[in-house]
Amino acid sequence: MKLPDALRRAQSLGLNLVEVAPHATPPVCRIVDFGKYRYELSKQDKEKKSAAGKLKEIKFRVNIDDHDYLTKVRRAEEFLDKGYKLKIHLQFRGREMAHQELGMALMQRVKADLNTMAHVEMEPKLVGKSIGMTLSPLPTAKRKRRFLPMDADELEAEDPDDKDDGE
Repeated sequence: MKLPDALRRAQSLGLNLVEVAPHATPPVCRIVDFGKYRYELSKQDKEKKSAAGKLKEIKFRVNIDDHDYLTKVRRAEEFLDKGYKLKIHLQFRGREMAHQELGMALMQRVKADLNTMAHVEMEPKLVGKSIGMTLSPLPTAKRKRRFLPMDADELEAEDPDDKDDGE
């Protein structure tokens, strides 16, 4: 489409003609609302910069209990939801080094549980007596929390002192 035709069409729609790719041959233009276009560009820039430099670490042990595991995974989801990168650290002690496959299995479990919130930046890797893995948050539109934080009602329902044994 010729430039004068495109300008006329944009004016008739009450929108602007914006050059999207000036270095392409021929240059690419779009008919859009310029204010909305600038807002979308700034939103994309913020999304790229959001996780830069922010790093949180969560430490695990090989023989972690299920409830402790869920607490740490919930906390990890909160960090990822806020845009932080996450370093998962699993420490071996003493004879636990003889069962490194248990540590790798735990790291794979963490990776699988957090795959709706993050993608793996650095795969689980054994370094000395520990395994490390780095996760980066997915874009906000693609994140989906799997382990929601517990409400006060759920905490009361889980409290063993409040349970009636029927006696």
